[in-house]
Parts: sequence; structure tokens; C-alpha cells
Amino acid sequence: MFIPLPFYSPMDALPGLELNSLIEYLFKFFLCSIRLSAFFISSPFFGSRVIPLNVKIIFSLVISFFYFGYLSDIQISEQILDNLVIVVIAEALIGLSLGLTLTIWFAAASLAGEKIAATTGLGFSQMVDPDTGGQTPVISLILDLFLITIFLSLNGHLIAIEFLFKSFEIFNINDGIPPFGLVGLGIEAAGAMFYTGGLIMLPVVGALLLTNIAIGIITRAAPQLNMFSFAFPVTMILAFFIMYLASQSIGNAFAELTNSSLESIENILVN
Repeated sequence: MFIPLPFYSPMDALPGLELNSLIEYLFKFFLCSIRLSAFFISSPFFGSRVIPLNVKIIFSLVISFFYFGYLSDIQISEQILDNLVIVVIAEALIGLSLGLTLTIWFAAASLAGEKIAATTGLGFSQMVDPDTGGQTPVISLILDLFLITIFLSLNGHLIAIEFLFKSFEIFNINDGIPPFGLVGLGIEAAGAMFYTGGLIMLPVVGALLLTNIAIGIITRAAPQLNMFSFAFPVTMILAFFIMYLASQSIGNAFAELTNSSLESIENILVN
């Protein structure tokens, strides 16, 4: 006699798990990860080309997963579904604005390095920068690494991620296009980049200017001295010596730059 076996559906094996709930859960996770992923792609350290794209994607998803518990109460309404493209663009713009703001602030180190290299005659000593893809003076790369080291040592990356999480409380999902205050944040960062870069390079460039004036007076008094055999080695040696003496002040300037960049993001979130 044939006895039919009981039928067990997948829903019986996993109680409480429904396909619609799973799709809604993944959709919420996708919306929460857009802003975080855009920030990590455009930020100074996380968005470096040295880090493989697969690592960036996995890192963004992991961070989004840990923070998703605070945002899982989002209600997927018909308004979000109707304006899905606008919601995705707005989330990406917020993440890109915050990340590019930090990138513009950190470009002050590269700017200072290029001016120092041009003054010392080390502009020809260039190598391929993996972040920009172009030729960058070695001094600029050294200052960039110095700034990134100070940024990480001050836990600036953790503070930036915390501010990014706080942005969900200020700019909620489905609030539409972000305010124009984010544009002003980038303009302020661009002005601060030139100002901070000038302060960083001022001691070295000022000392080298006085050195060039002294070398010009010496070569004018003694024309038999060859400029390339006398002035060029003295200028390079003196440049490295001045940078060694000014390393502490440059480090303090980089620490202040890190604090100012994070404070600018905090101000736009608070106000």
C-alpha cells in the first residue's frame, strides 16, 4: 500500500522567511549602502586606486551591514518606488560630496609638495601617482603619505565614518535632492586647500628664496663660479635640511588640516 510522504515547503523549513520580506530587506540594505559606498569611493584614503575595487566593495558592504540595524526601520512606500532614480542620485550625491570635500582638503599636501619641488629644482624628479594617474613630484607623494599617516593616527577615518552615519539623521532617505549647502562645503574646501598649502610650503619656500638671493649675490661677485655646479647642489641639500627641521611644524599643520576638514563636515551636518 502506497503511503504518501508529507510535503515540506522551504517556508516550513525556514519559518518566518518569506520571499517578499527578503526582497524588501535587501532593497533597504541597497538604499543604505549607496551613500556609504559613494563616500568610500571618493574619500582620500578609502578611495585610493592602490586599494583594489573588490576590497572597496566588500568593505563598503561590511560597514553598511553593521550600520543597517539602525536604519532597518525604513518604510518602503510607493513614493520611494516612484522616485527611485531621484533617491539613488540623491544618496550618491551626499556620499560623493562628503568624500570629495575631504579629498579637496587633502590636496593641500600635494599642492605644497609641487611648489616646494619647483623651488628646489626637484620638479624633474617625478613618478606616476596611482591616485591621479599622472606625473607627480616625489615630495608631493611623501607629503601625501605623511598626511594620510597623521589622519589615520588621529582616528580621522573613524570620525569621518561616524559623521557619515550622522548624516542619515540630517538628510533622511527620500528627502529629495540634497541642499545646496553641500556645494558651499566644496567651495570652502577649495579655498582652504590653497590657504593651507601656502602655509605648509611657506617656511621651506621662504628659506629657499633667501638662499637663492644669497647665491645670486655670490655668483654676481664671483662670475667664475658655475651656477649648476655650485648653486644646484647647495639648494637641494639645504631644502632637505629645512624640511627635516620643519617636519614637526608640517606635522602640526597636517593635524590642524585634519581637524579643520572634519569640523567643516560637522558644521554642515549640525547647521
